Amino acid sequence: MPDQIELIPYTDTWPEDDPDAGFRSMVTMFSGIDPLPTLETLSRNKNVPVGALARFILARYAASGSEALMEIGPRVIGQMNEMVQKAEAEDTDESRLEAYGSLSAVVSWLNIPLTDPDWRPGG
Repeated sequence: MPDQIELIPYTDTWPEDDPDAGFRSMVTMFSGIDPLPTLETLSRNKNVPVGALARFILARYAASGSEALMEIGPRVIGQMNEMVQKAEAEDTDESRLEAYGSLSAVVSWLNIPLTDPDWRPGG
């Protein structure tokens, strides 16, 4: 992979049923924004080269999925995935609503240590 990349806007089109349409839409929206003024300002303020900042941001974004997996844990991710897969296999609004309720409960449970100032491990 080259050390230099060209920052280009993405202006492609895709079919409505493209499974990556949401991602492509985000790339289209954000790739039209010039990130360099922000990076140049940050570079000046923090005395870190623009290239190092760009590399940091790209690497941090690329690693974010792995970080999330380590923070939540493979067991919880597996449980959440099973809820979604079961709902999709049943293919009904009722099963999807049930999965939403289950996922909501898991997220609420995971959020307790972040929102309850009196929460302590072990009670």
